[in-house]
Amino acid sequence: MKNEQLPAIEVKVKQPPVLFTRTQALIRALSARLGGPLVAYWNGPRGAVCHSDVIALYHVLERLGRHDTIHLFLKSDGGSGQVSLRLVNLLRQHCRRLVALVPLECASAATMVALGADGIEMGPTAYLTAVDTSLNHALSPVDRDNDRVSVSLDELQRVIKLWRDQQGQGSAVPENAYKSLFQYVHPLVIGAVDRAESLSLMLCRELLAYHIDDAAQAEAIASALNGKYPSHNYPILLDEAVKIGLHAQRMPADVNALLLQLNACYSEMGQKATTDFDELRAHSNEIVNIWESTEAQVYYQQDKDWFYRAEERRWIALNDNSGWRRIERVGQRIKRGLLHVA
Repeated sequence: MKNEQLPAIEVKVKQPPVLFTRTQALIRALSARLGGPLVAYWNGPRGAVCHSDVIALYHVLERLGRHDTIHLFLKSDGGSGQVSLRLVNLLRQHCRRLVALVPLECASAATMVALGADGIEMGPTAYLTAVDTSLNHALSPVDRDNDRVSVSLDELQRVIKLWRDQQGQGSAVPENAYKSLFQYVHPLVIGAVDRAESLSLMLCRELLAYHIDDAAQAEAIASALNGKYPSHNYPILLDEAVKIGLHAQRMPADVNALLLQLNACYSEMGQKATTDFDELRAHSNEIVNIWESTEAQVYYQQDKDWFYRAEERRWIALNDNSGWRRIERVGQRIKRGLLHVA
């Protein structure tokens, strides 16, 4: 009897939901409650503040037009601080007054965006973070998956300080701390991170200058955010934000409730959408960044195959069709398309 070959099982690739109708209803409700337009910015766990965000925001703002006050919903774990300055500059060209709405995490580069706002409203679960510099360099150390890791200047300085403190106590420690450290962190990485800290301070001062005329006050806030806290992810809550000089206040409960509903919709859109074909092949189809305002939503969707290269102990991306997608309401029609960002 001949062996019959079993039919191949077709695996359906997961698609993330796009909830434009639901999010638009919440955007309209929030805009009516706030008395002015709302711009929403949301990052998923694998999203980040990046340079292409500027073009995506520009597309949204061109449809929105110029207004006296724009409210900006921020939910992000951070990214590029230099992009934060570009985003605030763009927002400021479309409004006289900018108010940041923070119901949840607003970390690192997202905290920098909030610095450029005239006021910050924070909900019960909201927090900002320190903006001390960490850098993912081409010569950074690698982790167990052979990926480059970020190096923080604060961590490097603490290692050197601990080393020198132990030396002062008569411990048998080599005299040159850097000589041993260079075995693990390339000297060019240390130089690049030190330079990036100066950049971080400068960016904070530039962002605060949009609404704080007192240079000494801006310098004090920038210095606190860059050097006061023992951890990059230290949660700066409302009272602490006020203490260091930020124009922060408590968010109205009804606004916070609506923003949490909007976040729930974005979280559903940004759910992990990975299809595993076998132990070596997978497909990612995940929404990681979202910009939205009245009648327009722009989002970045990862759409690519992954192959695990065992000899290098890392995943390789293939057939990458990732990019920005846009949805607009034109009259009674909803128009969908790609937003090409070179």
